[in-house]
Amino acid sequence: MAIRQILEVPDPRLKTVSEPVTAFDDELKELVSDMFETMYAAPGIGLAAIQVGVPKRVLVIDLQPEDEEAEPEPCNHDGHDHVHYPTKNEPRVFVNPEILDPAEELASYQEGCLSVPEIFADVDRPATCRVRYQDLEGETHEEDMDGLMATCIQHEMDHLEGILFIDHLSRLKRNMALKKLKKMREAA
Repeated sequence: MAIRQILEVPDPRLKTVSEPVTAFDDELKELVSDMFETMYAAPGIGLAAIQVGVPKRVLVIDLQPEDEEAEPEPCNHDGHDHVHYPTKNEPRVFVNPEILDPAEELASYQEGCLSVPEIFADVDRPATCRVRYQDLEGETHEEDMDGLMATCIQHEMDHLEGILFIDHLSRLKRNMALKKLKKMREAA
């Protein structure tokens, strides 16, 4: 497992339309493992493969927050003694996902993106959707999604088409967000 670099705007690779996965092999499993490690380290709740420079139709999502009631555990996995707080993880993998039946009703969520750091904006998306996807073994599944999961999967699936959440904003709001990001980078 390895933490990979997350591409950030204006990297042109983020505008790439991702290719379908055809090989359900160890390379795919390694990519997914690295994506989870990268997403958790960031930290984020979703990541598309293109965000780590791999133009494949693969998403990882974990909406579970850290378990605030968990007891800290001593940990020495990297040769250094420290305290580890367990998380309530519910990792999900979506390979070659498709939205089958988006609702007409919209829901608005304040979205952010690891590829557009520190920028948040309200985005309207279908409140519910049915998603067909494959797992790491290539098995096909269909699932109805709502709430934050529906928003998150649609956000991540946009990445597969080369679309960022700021592309859903008006030109004025998008330009303001990009100027804010540029100022933050210059100040760092």
